[in-house]
Parts: sequence; C-alpha cells; structure tokens
Amino acid sequence: MKARENLGERRIIEIIQSRLDLLPKMPIPFGDDISAYNIGNGKLAILKTDMLVGKTDVPPSMSLWQAARKAVVMNVSDFAAKGVKPLAILVSLGLPRKLTEKDVEEIGRGLNSGAREYGAYIVGGDTNEASDLVISLSVFGVAEKGSLMLRSGAEPGDWVAVTGLFGKTSAGLKILLEGFKAPKDICDFLVEAVYMPKARLKEGLALAASKAVTSAIDSSDGLAWSLYEISKASSVGFLIDSVPVAAEAAKFAEMNGLDPFELAFYGGEEYELVLTVKPRLWSRAEKAVKDVGGSLIRIGRVTAEKRVLLETEGEKRVIEPRGWEHFRRH
Repeated sequence: MKARENLGERRIIEIIQSRLDLLPKMPIPFGDDISAYNIGNGKLAILKTDMLVGKTDVPPSMSLWQAARKAVVMNVSDFAAKGVKPLAILVSLGLPRKLTEKDVEEIGRGLNSGAREYGAYIVGGDTNEASDLVISLSVFGVAEKGSLMLRSGAEPGDWVAVTGLFGKTSAGLKILLEGFKAPKDICDFLVEAVYMPKARLKEGLALAASKAVTSAIDSSDGLAWSLYEISKASSVGFLIDSVPVAAEAAKFAEMNGLDPFELAFYGGEEYELVLTVKPRLWSRAEKAVKDVGGSLIRIGRVTAEKRVLLETEGEKRVIEPRGWEHFRRH
C-alpha cells in the first residue's frame, strides 16, 4: 500500500471522489476551480473551500495577518478564474494553544482585510484547538447559468494568455527557504510577492463579462500544471511561444545560476489567471482587462495535438506536467 506522501494530492482526491454519490445534474463536474448548485431561476450557487496550513503554506517571517489574508486570496483567486464575485465567507480555524490574544486578533484583522479587499464579508465559522495553524475558508457567490469560464472550453486555434508575469513567488521562496541571495531592491520585490499575493478578481470579472474567454484556470499550482489541467479538461494541447517570466525573477535566476524557465513554469502560489481566448475577440478581452487596470499577455496558442510545448528560437521543448502538489516530496 502506498504511503500518503507518495499518493499526491490529486490521487487522494480521485480516491475520495470515487467513493462519492454524484449530485444529479451536477452543474459543474468535479475537477474545476469551484463547485456549483442549481438554485433555480437560471442561477447557480457558487461554492469554494480551501485551507491554509502553517507548516506547508506559511513561509518564515510571514505575519499572522498576512497568513490570514493569504487564506482569503487563495479562495478568491478560484472565483476570479470563473468570473464570479465572492459574497460571503465562512471560516474554520484550527489554533495552536500557544497563540496569544494578540495573535488571534491579528488573524481576525487579516481575514477581514482580505475579505473586504475583494468585496466580501466574513459571516461566521468555527474554531478548535489544533497542533498547527489551520485557516479553512468556504466562499459563496451567485452566477448566471452559462456565464462561468470553465476549464473545458478551449479549442484549437484559440490564443493562450495570462494576467501577469511568473517566477516572482518561486524566486521569493528560494530566498526565504533556501538562502539564495539578491540585491535588496530585487529581494524585497520577490519576497513581497510571497507575503502579499493578489487575486485577479477584477480581471476575472471583466473577462467573464467580455464573453471572449473559452477556458480559464487559477495558476496557484504553477503555470505548467495550469496548462495541463486545461489540456485535460478541454482535450487540447498548447504551443507556448513566449515565457512570461518577470524581469526581477529573470535577473535573480541569472545571478544564481538558475533557469528562468523553471521559475516561471514550475512554481506555485502566483494566483494569476491562465486562459484561452478566441483570436477574433482578443481586442475585446484585452480592452476589458485594461479598463480595470490589468494586463493581458499572449503567450501561445491552443493545438489539436494533446502536448504542451514551448517553442523559442525554432527549438521545441516539452513543458512537463509538474508543479506544486500537497503530500508529495518537493
């Protein structure tokens, strides 16, 4: 029998799902960023739950305020990928006995700051004692049937785009966890990306309203994994012709003898949106994002061949299906 650490998060989910009775006429199948329940009158209740655990999700020197806010961002990012506004949040807290009253207050302020940053409210929850910090959120919203940006709509010929550049968090975590060095300005920028992540909610809502997007996903498990998840759901492949790596991450890689490709594709917790767009509607999607203060960066196209490749300077390179996964050795 396999040990838990060798199963991996995705296999564990498959095992659990195989033991569940399916909701009749399930609006969104298992495996997308969010879940849904039909509440009638052409509307869906949109549901999401995700948890932050101290040992695996809170790097050194991250404050409890930042950790609590990050727990909100993690959940909101999945709503952003579907183009849904979060309305109400329930919080379950597992708190180590060593926490002080000031610590708990800091967690409360972080939760509220995160929720209000994205227009939602904390409406209740539960607390219990735990051996490690656990902040588990359940988020609720409402969407019109047929309005969601799912993972399953990409078609050959569509363009692939992202809402921001990658590699910042990967580099920041190498500084915090592995002792890599960088000049102060670059170091501060990369570490800030870890401590203060942003969900692309405005961009997601604007993109959904544009009706130009054929598929979308949140990139919290890494850009490579995100591409493979859309590939699997849509039965397509990708040819990426531009590595969307942040200049600071590229400079960090050069200084430390690292591959910027690795930082951009195989990191996690970057919370950008990865999406596919009909080429004839690209201008509409680009304008929608620009109008809310964001940017849309084209990085490649969808192919019929179910492979995920990078082509630069005439050379093709396989983008491997790997990234962040709980329960696996990293």
